[in-house]
Amino acid sequence: MRSHVAFVAAVVLAATAGSAAQDQRSSLGDAARPVVSQAEYVRWQTDLSNWGRWGQDDELGTLNLITPARRKAAAALVKEGTSISLAFDAQTEKSAATPCPIEWSMLTASDSGATDRVGFPCIHGAGSTHIDSLAHVFFSGRMWNGYAVSGLVTRETGAARNSVLTMKDGIVTRGVLYDMPKLRGVPYLEPGTRIFPEDLEAWERKSGVSVGPGDVLLLRTGLWARRAAVGPPTGEEGTAGLDPSVIPWLKKRDIALLGWEVPWYLPQPPGDLSRTSVHNFVQTILGIHVLDRGDFERLSQAAAQRNRWEFLFVVTPLAIPRATGSPVNPIAVF
Repeated sequence: MRSHVAFVAAVVLAATAGSAAQDQRSSLGDAARPVVSQAEYVRWQTDLSNWGRWGQDDELGTLNLITPARRKAAAALVKEGTSISLAFDAQTEKSAATPCPIEWSMLTASDSGATDRVGFPCIHGAGSTHIDSLAHVFFSGRMWNGYAVSGLVTRETGAARNSVLTMKDGIVTRGVLYDMPKLRGVPYLEPGTRIFPEDLEAWERKSGVSVGPGDVLLLRTGLWARRAAVGPPTGEEGTAGLDPSVIPWLKKRDIALLGWEVPWYLPQPPGDLSRTSVHNFVQTILGIHVLDRGDFERLSQAAAQRNRWEFLFVVTPLAIPRATGSPVNPIAVF
């Protein structure tokens, strides 16, 4: 009898609410859906561009949307004072999953003190959670806001424009977690799963919150939960993440920063686009900074316990002159 009641309730819910579960079954992971064409991707670079939106000398991109009023509103989301790190512990051992780990050693240790050395040979690699500046990737020799890369970003002098120093005052705003495994009712998404705009909107209906101008969108696919369950990836199976078709959606929402565990990719992507097509577009054309290699497992648990998917988000990159990225420890505060 109990199972019959549960079944009837499920049917009624689906019929009256157009359930998020139905929405995600029709799209999430749809491998048969055509991939955005190279021609459309190139057209978007003009049609969706934010170049010049905040002036010809701008280096902040969509971080301009984080106003003092938005920071104050985000601070008002703090009800308990509970803080949660969104970084994974930096990796010091080389592996297939971490081809470029950080370098750490203890230089001195005595009864009067200790000193260690930390090196990041690949800021943008898999060794640590990091944030990308807008001088990280380029399209046809130009970076964010149309700056010509030649002479502005060199091996000898670093990034003279769009470096991490633009974020020296920190990023403080409203964060929203989009928990795709919870949308599907699974612990993690399988490698290669494609996430489409309607999946993000299905999550909004399920959670009751959505991102808007000046917000941070944090996307959980369950990468770390999967690693805990089945072990680290071999590098051959790809990862779950945002399909390139989300690019116009991201433009429309005007988010300030996009955070994920890793971008979506397949070892041999279908169609003409590269596996980092979303990553590269949002940075270079839209001016959205990217938080890469985040760990949202504890955040997911905390949000589910509270049934609350929005929070104060804080991240402060290191003040490294002319750097194109920085290791970070982002914080969510409930």
